[in-house]
Amino acid sequence: MSAGATRQQIVEAADELFYRQGYAHSSFADIAAAVRISRGNFYYHFKTKDEILEAVIALRLARTREMLDRWEAEGDGPAERIRCFIRILVANRAKILLYGCPVGTLSSELAKLDHGAQAQANGIFALFRDWLRRQFELLGLGAEADRLAMSLLARSQGVATLANAFRDEAFLREEVEALCDWLDACVRQPA
Repeated sequence: MSAGATRQQIVEAADELFYRQGYAHSSFADIAAAVRISRGNFYYHFKTKDEILEAVIALRLARTREMLDRWEAEGDGPAERIRCFIRILVANRAKILLYGCPVGTLSSELAKLDHGAQAQANGIFALFRDWLRRQFELLGLGAEADRLAMSLLARSQGVATLANAFRDEAFLREEVEALCDWLDACVRQPA
């Protein structure tokens, strides 16, 4: 296996472990075991856990950009693209019920640790915010676009947090429908 492929495997394993166990509770040994490489080979690719964290955040940013680009290309107008964002809660419900939102949990953990990478991790939220704001602008809601984007982000994070806390899929589904109804009301009542 090439060095690049090994490095990618390490990053993907760390991404999954950071999501399931948290950054603080995932060790070099955990990541090396998940990839099935020696610690020496592991250290060839990453000298510190913070280097791995930076690579994980970069991977999540890249995947988020790809997803947003796909929604942009495939979505039938801005309202349908926003619905893609809302429905991601249902699409990822099994993991959300077990571990919460991958973006929210990492940002929250890094904030508690007062970790220097918190701002970088928050960049994923910024991507969503900017993208959602642009969709609301395309709907003719320019003056309210940023507020609506932040409101939708906040509500989706709340739904993920409570669905995870109560392990309640029915609640998650009901809230997704309520968010879709909220979006329909926004579209009918331009600011």
